[in-house]
Amino acid sequence: MFDRRLLQNFDWLLLLLLVILASTSLINLYSATHGLDGAGISRVFTRQIYWFLIGFGALLMMTLFDYHRLEQLAYPAYLLSLGLLVVVLVTGAVTSGSQRWISIGGVNLQPSELAKFAVILALAKFFAEHGEHRETYRLRDLWQPFLIIALPCALILEEPDLGTSLLLVIVSFSMVLFAGVRWQSLALLTSGFLAAAPFVWSTLEAYQKKRILTFLRPDMDPLGAGYHINQSKIAIGSGQLWGKGYLDGTQTRLHFLPEQHTDFAFSVLAEEWGFAGSMFLLTVYLLLIIWGINIAMSSRDRFGTFLAVGIMAVVFWELLINVCMATGLLPVVGIPLVLFSYGGSSVVSTMAGMGILMNISMRRFMFQ
Repeated sequence: MFDRRLLQNFDWLLLLLLVILASTSLINLYSATHGLDGAGISRVFTRQIYWFLIGFGALLMMTLFDYHRLEQLAYPAYLLSLGLLVVVLVTGAVTSGSQRWISIGGVNLQPSELAKFAVILALAKFFAEHGEHRETYRLRDLWQPFLIIALPCALILEEPDLGTSLLLVIVSFSMVLFAGVRWQSLALLTSGFLAAAPFVWSTLEAYQKKRILTFLRPDMDPLGAGYHINQSKIAIGSGQLWGKGYLDGTQTRLHFLPEQHTDFAFSVLAEEWGFAGSMFLLTVYLLLIIWGINIAMSSRDRFGTFLAVGIMAVVFWELLINVCMATGLLPVVGIPLVLFSYGGSSVVSTMAGMGILMNISMRRFMFQ
């Protein structure tokens, strides 16, 4: 039976921040895709409205049950995500040289987006069960989390999707560091990563190597690998303080800015709304991250804490990587801006994650 105290503890601030982000995203997407189909409202824009409606529906569904049930489903959900990643490698559609989507009931699904949250669930369950009486971990204590991280990363790399696999590693290790790792083990782990760098470089595709080299030398290929980042920096810089005005961004209107509704959606915003608009968006994200951390720290059980930390790590790192990518501070790795760039699987999975976060927030009173 639904407890009326849950309604009294409904997290309206979290919902308000998400509504602001969704509204800002749609306003920006309308501009980025304006005239794409020969009309003002494009099919991409219309589909994204549907995805956000589905996403908010998923958010509300995730608040209707006790989130502790997810602890029992963590490992089955993880195995299901691995199965979907295998399916996408076998039968997935190839788009732009990558095999990342499968069609279920006429809807394209990106299993790597679901894998991010499946890994977070599995790691949260592990640390909730094994870390209650442990302050720090040694490397030999972490072989199970490393295995949980490595399997989906290897499958995602095969697609190939370097950006998502790197994001999954960063988010997962954020949770590992939050759990506590001895500094000697951390130093050894860092040395291992540095030693493996040449091997990782040798496994990269030619276009991935070129992106990294272009990041180090932007003038190396201004019309090829460096075109994306150069056009993005022009768009952001031309926005200046107040921007060129809504629907008046020249880089956007003339389609000089590539992937302007996905990877470089932030550049569209910066060109049209300037530094002021960019700071408004980043402030909303900052408030969301701070509030999410507050929910994590006030959770009354370890599973809820680690679950909230993992969900907020996704938001933080996707935000940081995408904005740094758009401004030329990081190589272009194909990470969209969370809850802002176009993408159905990303929106629905992230909103479901926000629903879990709200679930944790609403049920804090049950442990008081």
